[in-house]
Amino acid sequence: MHVYLMFSPSEALIASMLKPHDFGAYMATGSRKTSAEQLMFAELTGEFGADFDWDYAHRACVPHPDGSPKHSVYLSVYRVLERVPLSMIGNLYLVTRDGRSLELTHGDIVPPLYWKGYALYKELCPVTPLVASSLPPEPFARYLVDPSNKISVPAIVFADVRIIDLDNMEHTGNVGGLYDHGGNDHLRSCFDEIRQHPGKRSKTIDRSFGSRFSYQSIGQGIFIANNKDGIIFFPMLDRDAIKRNHYEWGRSANFY
Repeated sequence: MHVYLMFSPSEALIASMLKPHDFGAYMATGSRKTSAEQLMFAELTGEFGADFDWDYAHRACVPHPDGSPKHSVYLSVYRVLERVPLSMIGNLYLVTRDGRSLELTHGDIVPPLYWKGYALYKELCPVTPLVASSLPPEPFARYLVDPSNKISVPAIVFADVRIIDLDNMEHTGNVGGLYDHGGNDHLRSCFDEIRQHPGKRSKTIDRSFGSRFSYQSIGQGIFIANNKDGIIFFPMLDRDAIKRNHYEWGRSANFY
């Protein structure tokens, strides 16, 4: 039995007899290949605590009468992330709409290579806004889960987003469809507000941002933090590594 923590498009804890890549394909496209949605999940490395019914998982996650594997057994769909110790989170999987998965492994958190004094983050779970911030990724994560703040969350998953040069759009490179729907003046004004007010740590750009987020826009990678265990990080592969080693996934994710 495998146990998966789903981050996007919805938060859930799911047991399955499927291996990670097969699970991703099933969840993205369905058993009859009639659905299609991008999703993100991590495999957990074992069972833990009393918050979830592991006995039920073992009873329910068994083969069907015809011998085919049980695809999914939902154990929880509410406030899951905050109840999962970071030490139990294994590899992370980015799944395209046609069910192809890119596997990311844990890495060391390093400062941004080219820090501009501001950043753009896509929060993924349990809240989902697009946010500008004056903080680099690690301080931003700690700020979000700090219970002493007036507004905080117990745990968070977010991606840092590649920032284009809004004044030189033609030479900014491929960052997906994030900036192709207008609103660049709004983005610029949010960054200007961050730069002009050094004490301002974050500025919400879009509260319901979702369909325009694509894997091409991910910068350093994916961060997961909670207010008990700290932060873990999954570095995003660069475009050359994706094209060289994960070509079909990259094509599915519109990297080239």
